[in-house]
Amino acid sequence: MILETERLYLRELTQGDFAALCRILQDEAVMYAYEGAFSDAEVQEWLDRQLVRYQKWGFGLWAVIRKESGELIGQCGLTMQPWKGEELLEIGYLFQRACWHRGYAAEAAAACKEYAFRVLKADSVCSIIRDTNTASQKVAVRNGMIAADTWTKHYRGVDMPHIRYTAERKQWERMQ
Repeated sequence: MILETERLYLRELTQGDFAALCRILQDEAVMYAYEGAFSDAEVQEWLDRQLVRYQKWGFGLWAVIRKESGELIGQCGLTMQPWKGEELLEIGYLFQRACWHRGYAAEAAAACKEYAFRVLKADSVCSIIRDTNTASQKVAVRNGMIAADTWTKHYRGVDMPHIRYTAERKQWERMQ
């Protein structure tokens, strides 16, 4: 286990999580910000990318497990993401549709922000969110982040405007 919250714990993903990841990444509604559901091969690439991140950085997107059921309900964690020619530490989150609007994403994202500042000693952390993804934008705001700037990413043949929400270590320290 990497992190624990009131209702959740986060751990590294494993190959054994492939089916649970498919339930998330192959749901058209969940993947609308990615321009559609993933194929089995794309899910495997996603999982492989997390395993490489764990080796390279010591973090990545983690499995989010609901304590009461032991079920993998989503993923949330820290990744290095490109933004305007830089690599930035990002909190990302993606949950099963059945678990939306229950506060799980906000709970897991807050734990990841705490981890970024307390364990990784990061000066700042961000969430990079497609401009049409208002639910994820609300999670970022609940996590104490503010909109900082915008940039258009090109993915799956589509130009996708994104907003970068940021939180600074100095602000976090004042809140402690």
